[in-house]
Amino acid sequence: MTDSKSLSLAVVGHTNTGKTSLLRTLLRDGGFGEVADASATTRHVERAAVCDDGGTPLYLYDTPGLEDAGGVLDWLEANTSPREDGVDRLQAFLASPAAAGEFGQEAKVLRQLLQSDSALYVIDAREPVLNKYKDELTVLSWCAKPLMPVFNFTSGGGLSAWMDMLARRGLHVCSSFDTVAFDFDGEIRLWQNLATMLPDDGTLRRLIGWRQDEWRRLDGAAREAVASFLLDAAACRRECAEGSDTAPVLEEMQAAVRQAERRLQSHLLELYRFYYSEIDNDGGWALSAFSQDPFDGDLLKEYGIRTGTGAAAGALIGMGIDLATLGGSLGLGTALGGLIGGVLPNMGDLSDKISGRQTLHIDSATLTLLAARALDLLHALQTRGHAAQSSVVLQSGKTPWPADKLPSELNRARRHPDWSPLNGGSEMSAERRECARTLAERLKNAKTA
Repeated sequence: MTDSKSLSLAVVGHTNTGKTSLLRTLLRDGGFGEVADASATTRHVERAAVCDDGGTPLYLYDTPGLEDAGGVLDWLEANTSPREDGVDRLQAFLASPAAAGEFGQEAKVLRQLLQSDSALYVIDAREPVLNKYKDELTVLSWCAKPLMPVFNFTSGGGLSAWMDMLARRGLHVCSSFDTVAFDFDGEIRLWQNLATMLPDDGTLRRLIGWRQDEWRRLDGAAREAVASFLLDAAACRRECAEGSDTAPVLEEMQAAVRQAERRLQSHLLELYRFYYSEIDNDGGWALSAFSQDPFDGDLLKEYGIRTGTGAAAGALIGMGIDLATLGGSLGLGTALGGLIGGVLPNMGDLSDKISGRQTLHIDSATLTLLAARALDLLHALQTRGHAAQSSVVLQSGKTPWPADKLPSELNRARRHPDWSPLNGGSEMSAERRECARTLAERLKNAKTA
């Protein structure tokens, strides 16, 4: 082992089976290595450390793709004796000019495996069982190190032919780990399966426990960020004088919420280690899914959010704005009539009626839509492998609560404009922190898919 508390694990396999992609997903690092739809993208062994709070339980080694294991077998048969054990035969190969020449890729893989505690053999599950893969397993087995096959790209079909071939070679412990459609439970099963093949020194149990704690921490941090954003949006409000031009106020208010939503998106991407560099490289896969404006009435319909009936509701569809208090129906109609149609006045606040103020805040339907979009993005990030290249479709069509029944935390936030930085405030009172905590807990139980 690398040290008394670390496990060294080589990731090996045929060219272009997704070895680097698997490492990116296990490391939660879209920037590790080079991934391309081309053979032999990885030319050298690259090491990555998996660190927890207590140190480094695991070192992962990304190796070049095997391209001609059959040629290596031919060399071994011609130049070494079958009476020698496999390790000695491989050492003879590695000391030969062939290892530095035509079989350079294979030599790098075999050297690393001989120095490692174990290996993951990555299989593209879409591929048929071919002789070249059998040759690879034969050569790798001579390293005398525990080898666990890992199936990548598993959504296409069955694995029975592969499982039969592996069983004939004594490889009965396998895992499936799709680097495109990520499954956290699948990762835990991978480590658990590998642990059955190695001495129980507690290293993998420590790694599993840390991964599970980290996953819960990330989920909690993400939902707290979503809850804080929703409180900011709910507390957002603007006031203007009766009879004034309200259009600029509405536009500024909507722009502030859009920017806050974009900051939330960026924060979630960073939490789950999806970086702007990879987003830009493939055309902005995540942020492009938010190209539809949250204040677009058609988006409300796509999520099945009803805004009610009547003149007041109909006038504000697509605007995302409620008029909490009105100075008078005539002045309001003059200011907003040409922009959003007629609105029924709410005479609930007598002081505003007397002073002639109009108070605007984000309506319940739009707050519900913002919550649904945030939870959709969170679900997408939690189920997306770092090898995925396709665009994300965020619309689940589900909302965490009925639009006409906002959580009490959001209703409370509407009464506290000082809670929201969108109003220029920065109040982080005990009451706001408690609201954020309880709303995050509510979101934890919300359906996200």
